[in-house]
Amino acid sequence: MYNRNFRNSSRSRFAKGSSFRPQAGGFPRPQSGGLPRAYSSASPRAGSRGRRVFTNPGLRINVNRFINRATPQEAVAPYNAIHRFQDFAIHQTIKQNITRVGYETPTAIQDQTIPLILEGKDVIGVANTGTGKTAAFLIPLIHKAATFRQEKFLVIVPTRELAHQIQDEFVRFSQTLGLSSVVIIGGMGMGNQIRALRRNPTAVIGTPGRLKDLIERKVLYPSNYRTVVLDEADRMLDMGFITDIRFMLALLPSPRQTLLFSATLSSEIDALTRQFQNNPIKISAVTGVTPSAIDQNIVRFGTEESKVELLHDLLKQSEFEKVLVFGQTKHGVERLSKDLNERGFKAASIHGNKTQSARQKALNLFKQNDISILVATDVAARGLDIPHVSHVINYDIPASYDDYVHRIGRTGRAGNTGKALTFVR
Repeated sequence: MYNRNFRNSSRSRFAKGSSFRPQAGGFPRPQSGGLPRAYSSASPRAGSRGRRVFTNPGLRINVNRFINRATPQEAVAPYNAIHRFQDFAIHQTIKQNITRVGYETPTAIQDQTIPLILEGKDVIGVANTGTGKTAAFLIPLIHKAATFRQEKFLVIVPTRELAHQIQDEFVRFSQTLGLSSVVIIGGMGMGNQIRALRRNPTAVIGTPGRLKDLIERKVLYPSNYRTVVLDEADRMLDMGFITDIRFMLALLPSPRQTLLFSATLSSEIDALTRQFQNNPIKISAVTGVTPSAIDQNIVRFGTEESKVELLHDLLKQSEFEKVLVFGQTKHGVERLSKDLNERGFKAASIHGNKTQSARQKALNLFKQNDISILVATDVAARGLDIPHVSHVINYDIPASYDDYVHRIGRTGRAGNTGKALTFVR
């Protein structure tokens, strides 16, 4: 809840005569006739017929799309799973590992795709962020590798952090089975990765650029992998990896099993499925355009100086316990992180200019609650499972609405209600 001190100290940053009226849940409701003054948008652009539209080079997103009240969790109908994990035709040790991890009932995407993957089908899995897509493909593929020791699989992901997260899940589900994995990503020495590949691991998990480098160096041989997973495929295409992905998929053996998981399906992904998959079965477990468990609102700022001050005043509030702040540029994220530390906050940053070890250290500090604020570019917007994030703040507006959905999906997870704020002029 925003307290009176925040309202009084911040009044100068809002339009003259504006009112700040906290409602239940901590966000002001839109007043009749438009958005609340304290949380108003940029001026409508010409020809918008009164719609409030944020305008940026190449970006036009109606800021009303950043405003949404969370749906009470009890009002959301739970998914009724057809199976239990114990029902799946998988190795008994994997079932024991699943129980040890604490999984009980499959999510919708797991329930519907695991049997198909076990049957060897090509699958397109579309589901909201935070719904267990990683386990949906790892559990059946680990079973195949445990049953047929010659079976190996390749997982292609957009970011280094997601590669590490998938490897962590692989280790949890494959305990005592004698299976191994290797992460192949940029930002780390190639020598250790080459040595790990020569040990013939069960799973290779990597980002497109480094995987392609090692293929061209004749260290990694795609013909050895009869199963390939494209995880967060939409993000990989957004990041410009389409050429590298086509290069690698063309070198894989045929027949093979190709699994594609994504939060959205674009025309480019559709083209990939037609070219590289064999009669894929599409499973959609999407429950809405934006997560229903997230309160979303906008915050107006005037100058860049007042923007930092407004963020400072927000972060001082007790409800902002564990906050993920998204910026658009690497330099801007680093500068903001340093500024917050100088103001007495415990913050760290993640962006493309940092070494992988520094990025991983910052992420671990945030996950373990050693710091309360993580400032990041969109490298942290996809696939990462960070527990108990209370707020996501879009300090800079994302490049697309899809990116916005993925950013705010870092909060409101595992049955909790989250909050998301987006700064606009």
